[in-house]
Amino acid sequence: MEVAPTPGVGAVVIADGRILLIRRGRGAYAGYWAVPGGRQRLGETMRDAVAREVLEETGLVVSVGDPVWAGDIVDDSDPPRWHYAIVDFAATVVGGRLAAGDDADAAEWVSLDDALSYRLTPTMLDLISRIS
Repeated sequence: MEVAPTPGVGAVVIADGRILLIRRGRGAYAGYWAVPGGRQRLGETMRDAVAREVLEETGLVVSVGDPVWAGDIVDDSDPPRWHYAIVDFAATVVGGRLAAGDDADAAEWVSLDDALSYRLTPTMLDLISRIS
């Protein structure tokens, strides 16, 4: 039985030379660091999904800009159990207060150099290399 990839989004929020990262609290890559993001809901635009995910996971309100990265992350089982097609958007904080929430168990502003020492999801290295 063939199942389509799940659409996912992320927010690349950079301020004062630091990127906003969350540590995933559950699900795929629990314990790994990534940009805030998640699944797009039925009937929701990608940009609306980005804004919702950032608010849920970090408490921050963002203005969502243009896409900055796209790619896939696929479970390495044979056959794969899950497959996410991800688009990450630039975003700018316009309000809120940083506090981890929803499925993020931590949220931090991290310098791009320091981020490389974190336990990152597989797609994050490519993203950081493209925005550095």
